[in-house]
Amino acid sequence: MTHAPKTQELQLSDIPTLRQRGRQHAEKGAVTPSYAADRGTVLRLLNEALATELVCVLRYRRHYYMVDGLRGEAIKDEFMAHSLEEQGHADELAQRIVQLDGAPNFDPKGLAERSHAEYVECGTVDQMILENLVAERIAIESYKEMIAYIGARDPTTRRLLESILAKEEEHADDLSTMLRKTAPVAAQRVDLPVRAAG
Repeated sequence: MTHAPKTQELQLSDIPTLRQRGRQHAEKGAVTPSYAADRGTVLRLLNEALATELVCVLRYRRHYYMVDGLRGEAIKDEFMAHSLEEQGHADELAQRIVQLDGAPNFDPKGLAERSHAEYVECGTVDQMILENLVAERIAIESYKEMIAYIGARDPTTRRLLESILAKEEEHADDLSTMLRKTAPVAAQRVDLPVRAAG
């Protein structure tokens, strides 16, 4: 006969204890005594994510303005939509950094070095789509690692990163579809399955 392992029962604090903990270090805002993550590491990760989002905004904007031609209007619209969403991510990350009693790093000096994704200008529409797709894939991997690192120690930051991750995955899907339609040979070079039209 095997017995299931006992699970540790969560102990809930009584009201006076909650009130007392809420008053301790009130100047720290959202960072309460029960905050379990390494705040310094979380702030570094969030500032790296912020830099990545800002670089993506700049790259998408440049590509938006550089696309021309008849087939380019839909692609331009997609680049601008992605740019606006990446700016929204940057704003959310900056707000979370402040909530954690940190300072968002918007300094242009070193922005490209802090970013996980690269800023690549590109000469053709196909290259632009590919480079944006690569950047989204880098962001996806980066956010997955951050989420795994943070785990249950900072649920608010984890949920924020999960929501951004979902949008980055959507962007990657949009771009891979676009790449398959505009440049099936380039899509094969990056191991994207070529889907049948229809």
